[in-house]
Amino acid sequence: MIHIKEAKDCCGCDACSQVCPQRCIVMKEDECGFWYPRVDEAVCINCHLCERVCPIINQNESKKPLNVYAAKNKDERIRIQSSSGGIFTLIAEQVLREGGVVFGARFNEQWEVVHDYTERENELVLFRGSKYVQSKIGIAFEKAKFFLDNKRKVLFTGTPCQIAGLRKYLRKKYDNLLTVDFICHGVPSPLVWRKYLQEIKLQQYHEIKKIKTFPIPVCEKDISIKNISFRSKLLGWKKFSFSLSFFISLRDGTFYENKIIESLDENIFMRGFLTNLYLRPSCYSCQFKSGKSGSDITLGDFWGIDKILPTFDDDKGVSLVLINREEIKSWFEELCQDRKLEKYENALQENSSLLASVTPHRNMKYFYSKMYKGECLQKCISMSLEKKNIKYRLASILYHLCKKN
Repeated sequence: MIHIKEAKDCCGCDACSQVCPQRCIVMKEDECGFWYPRVDEAVCINCHLCERVCPIINQNESKKPLNVYAAKNKDERIRIQSSSGGIFTLIAEQVLREGGVVFGARFNEQWEVVHDYTERENELVLFRGSKYVQSKIGIAFEKAKFFLDNKRKVLFTGTPCQIAGLRKYLRKKYDNLLTVDFICHGVPSPLVWRKYLQEIKLQQYHEIKKIKTFPIPVCEKDISIKNISFRSKLLGWKKFSFSLSFFISLRDGTFYENKIIESLDENIFMRGFLTNLYLRPSCYSCQFKSGKSGSDITLGDFWGIDKILPTFDDDKGVSLVLINREEIKSWFEELCQDRKLEKYENALQENSSLLASVTPHRNMKYFYSKMYKGECLQKCISMSLEKKNIKYRLASILYHLCKKN
């Protein structure tokens, strides 16, 4: 049976829980907000299927991509709505035209991130754009297998570990499966995300209460979140910002909207994410870098394209596309007309996450200790990012003393 000795040895892909014939494995959230398998030993029959489909126990070989492209969706509206160059939508639309099904991450009604599927082109907007929270896979692998077994083409998008988990879960090759992962920095805690949303909504309520000219009193339940974008291009692709829209429904039937737009330096959740304060433990020693996920295509932002191909960059987004399977090359080239063939070395220059894991923030334990005590999340993040260790402070004091002398 699957047994997780250390948190870093599980990526939370759900392959083990979905493959279990006894349904004796459930995914439980730990104190940091990440899911881990829990086995009911009384029901387990020791078939070891859970171990055989674990992508960390059974790792793939690393490999370089066959082709590397800088690419853009010709539909500028789609590109503006997308995180980078709109290539996910281009691929997804083609799969739907071929009678297929598209799996990916979307927000649910509580603005948590979950894996789901669609068969409709007008629903692709739900799956478009980066979502910097670990998505809950649920039974998405089972659903994908159902469609594959019924000869439907399936596009499955996810993090590298989720794609590796799906491949292991299926236990055989499907010609009608197309897998797409992305260059992954790491996945933040869903618990931290939930707490952030609770606080930001409460903060919005208190700010409205201060407005004396507001027509009628507002209750906290009158305020709901309308839209969230981790990668708003209002200030451009390179200076992307976090945006969150509120919908305020008043009891007289009228409503108001309010929007928060913050740069990466201003938004506290993004600051904690990008400084590696609350990523999943397995992300700090990711086993799916260097093409080890087994994906057919890898997508990302082509950072540095303004230096490599300045004429191709208009600051509206350029995708980095890595083709990892021979059969996909001609299919993609026919599909995407606005593309430039590039060198892998150029892609690596400003995309270090392709090969290397990030380092945990030195105050990660301090952050969680504060959060466990029920302190304000935004304060916990801010204090953790500003807190300097003793060695650093001593070095700073000595430096200033020496400078005075």
